[in-house]
Amino acid sequence: MRGLNGTPEWTRMRAPERSVELTQVTEWEDGRVRPVQDSLAAEEPLEIRIGGVPLTVTMRTPGHDLELAAGFLLTEGIIEVPEQIAGLRAVTPENGLKSNVVEVELKDTEFETEDLRRNFFAASSCGICGKASIEAIRVRGLRHPDTGSRIDPEVLCRLPEVLRAEQAVFSRTGGLHAAALFDTDGQLIALREDIGRHNAVDKIAGWALMQGRLPLSRHVMLVSGRGGFEIVQKALAAGIPILASVSAPSSLAVKLARELGLTLIGFLRGRRFVIYSSEYRCLPAAHQP
Repeated sequence: MRGLNGTPEWTRMRAPERSVELTQVTEWEDGRVRPVQDSLAAEEPLEIRIGGVPLTVTMRTPGHDLELAAGFLLTEGIIEVPEQIAGLRAVTPENGLKSNVVEVELKDTEFETEDLRRNFFAASSCGICGKASIEAIRVRGLRHPDTGSRIDPEVLCRLPEVLRAEQAVFSRTGGLHAAALFDTDGQLIALREDIGRHNAVDKIAGWALMQGRLPLSRHVMLVSGRGGFEIVQKALAAGIPILASVSAPSSLAVKLARELGLTLIGFLRGRRFVIYSSEYRCLPAAHQP
């Protein structure tokens, strides 16, 4: 199967080019000092343009930039289907330097570029910084996810180990977030890493959009960081019914998940997890409150 940009389906995670940078550091260990070479997670700005007009700049780890741009447009409500993307390309500077710009051409969409530019300024720590208000996100018309999906608790408990084993860049740098997409049998479908946790989710959403897989109604997403509000709203935009994180969710994330019927799971570590909403998707009926 081939997606929007003609690339084959994802098979196994590899560290993308430019995602890791090497540097010389000084290491102190038990009283001994030595120079060593260290691997750093790369962080560079990515500018997304629509029709030649800059829309937003996000600090990201280079790699899968087209997926990131497509996923951002989807999860921020600018587009709903891949057919609205008429063109998607990385802009290569004439001086041969690194490409940090993605140019998008859209069709069958209605929006004011200036309004969007005022509302968007994404940073690696927060996917909703600069929004006019949180309410503006809530009233976007996000749909309730599929109610028929189920996952066994034993399967859930195995997912973090799979995620850690497949984090190619994290294993070298120790400094990246990850978002992993699984089916309900626990099979890894796709994994993306980024210095921004919301970017990692956008890369998954963009991958699914470009592969024609939306909505992701029979899937589970696991994120390596906390389950914040922006992660919940992006999961909902992609149609994901079950979202799990290895850390804690925020109060607003829980509220949104309960309003729209997303199963939100936190503290997924070892053989323990906490369910904050719609527990029916991962608990037998006899064990539901």
